Amino acid sequence: MKASARNQFTGTVSNVLIGAVNAEVHVKLKGGQTIVATITKESAETLAIRTGLEVIALVKAPQIIIVTDFGGYKISARNQLAGTVTQVKSGAVNTEVDIELSGGEQIAATVTNDSVDTLGLRKGRSVTAVFKAGAVILAVAG
Repeated sequence: MKASARNQFTGTVSNVLIGAVNAEVHVKLKGGQTIVATITKESAETLAIRTGLEVIALVKAPQIIIVTDFGGYKISARNQLAGTVTQVKSGAVNTEVDIELSGGEQIAATVTNDSVDTLGLRKGRSVTAVFKAGAVILAVAG
């Protein structure tokens, strides 16, 4: 599949919770991590989302927040994937930060140059990629 979203994760639906309006879909990645997506109930029905189905979870790079230290706080974002910075590509205003997750998957985040400096982002740095379940778009073969 070709799409503008930098982050495309292939995984298997491990759990589906259907509500009156929305559905919560848990996607197990090959490396063992889980991505949670919130989609409409109608989309879940149209895509025939069910346990065991292979899907692609897409997340645009600007939707990724990089955390280096939670400082004892908990946050509401369902997706918190730990990894290591593999590359920092600076631009005039923003920087792309590539992160390798423990299972080998890659995730790209676009952050401001100031954030790179403030967080001390560099190759080898341990970070957590954070994004809301509503930022995930699901695709199925069809």
